[in-house]
Amino acid sequence: MGSIVDEREEFTVLVTGFAPFRSQYPRNPSWEIASRLPAFLPPLQPKDPATRDGPKLPEVRIVVNPEPIRVNYKTVREIVPKLWDQGQQSQGRAYDAVIHIGMAGPRPMYQIERRGHRDGYKSRDVDGELLGDEDAEGAHKEGWYWEGLPEELKTDLDLDDVLERWKQHSPKDADLRISEDAGHFLCDFIYYSSLSHLYSHHPDRPRKVVFLHVPADANDETIPRGRDLALALIRAIAESEIDARRKHPQVSSTPHRETSISIHAPAFTMCRPANCDTCKKTTWWGCGSHVPMVMDTIKTEDRCSCEPKVEREGKEYPPMAKQPS
Repeated sequence: MGSIVDEREEFTVLVTGFAPFRSQYPRNPSWEIASRLPAFLPPLQPKDPATRDGPKLPEVRIVVNPEPIRVNYKTVREIVPKLWDQGQQSQGRAYDAVIHIGMAGPRPMYQIERRGHRDGYKSRDVDGELLGDEDAEGAHKEGWYWEGLPEELKTDLDLDDVLERWKQHSPKDADLRISEDAGHFLCDFIYYSSLSHLYSHHPDRPRKVVFLHVPADANDETIPRGRDLALALIRAIAESEIDARRKHPQVSSTPHRETSISIHAPAFTMCRPANCDTCKKTTWWGCGSHVPMVMDTIKTEDRCSCEPKVEREGKEYPPMAKQPS
């Protein structure tokens, strides 16, 4: 579950950036921006014309991943679960939000992405490798890593509210937008990887993650500007989340669920046994909060053995069924 924040607690944000991947871009602005962020969100400057009144914030801690992430499909797929788990291990609770930063084109605009995509990764990564999730005919391979997951997953952050706050904390000439297409390359891939990790492994946790696309320029003028806009985005997210949690504590801590058929899923019920369409054995379906209670009554030989597993109370269980039985 997302942490419930008040003035005595921290709001913690993890930020990642990418390593360089093309010769014409020897410096990746996403990492140049991320690596320059302070450990804590600085207080608003009263005389700053870009400031606005907002909710009283707790201390906002900024955790920057210690290294840039290689622009490589395999690396991203391996590191994303570790990124989410390290917050739980290091501070005893999950990150309140995660921001992945990546480089877009040369246009001087900054975009926050609303959704990540499961399919369509046709470009080679920095090492010349393809994702390889599809066979020569374009069909997904047996035992596919993302089998049964929706084609698109959206963030649970209120991006419309975040964008409004972000603009109010930023210079008036800053071009800030919401985007609906993260590009079907590594930026989109890491975003969907984060969203799908929470969807599959932590279905009871809201997907408080967003991708920030920044301009490709990485010079002495654009990097400080990008850093300031990233800080304004962190402030906007913290304000939006804390306001929502204080006004609607139950709603703000409840994740939105999609299905592989429709982005608008029906409300989940308490967990119950269900049949796996792949292995034809028993798994579970429902809210995700009662998986041990359901699965611990099923004999090992009768349990679904598909991947990816979900973790509950220190034990691994099969993934949720595509539909109730």
